Amino acid sequence: MNNTNLIGLNSQGAEQLAGQLNDLLANYQILYMNVRGFHWNIKGADFFELHTKFEEIYNVLLEKVDEIAERVLTLGHQPLHAFSDYLQHSEIREAVQVSSGSEGIDLLLDGYKVLIAKQRAILESAGELGDEGTASLMSDYLSQQEKESWMLAAYRGRSA
Repeated sequence: MNNTNLIGLNSQGAEQLAGQLNDLLANYQILYMNVRGFHWNIKGADFFELHTKFEEIYNVLLEKVDEIAERVLTLGHQPLHAFSDYLQHSEIREAVQVSSGSEGIDLLLDGYKVLIAKQRAILESAGELGDEGTASLMSDYLSQQEKESWMLAAYRGRSA
């Protein structure tokens, strides 16, 4: 009996990695909806630039949601797809009625911190499994979000 999945990875390891990816997916979905809300509800002097920036960010998050779900499928498992599952599995909490740009940025930075930690753990797991596809995805996400975090913190006048 072959103990590997369709793409040649250890089946048990792929199942564990898919679980980590589903957890990440849940966090992405909640952050995505939070940032949509920031985009819709932003008020104040920074409206024009933050309205545009939040839209740019939620579009990137949505693209990654799809990539993560497809990676779970590639590993031979089913991605979470019910919002109730996202709420249950996400460490990131829903942000409700946020209209302050600075609060939105702070919540986004907190969300990125959660994603970055989870992606680093997945990168390590993928490396141990020999899963270059997942490792590459996580590496790309980390690079982009680390830079985005630095830029948003600088915008808010915060240090790294």
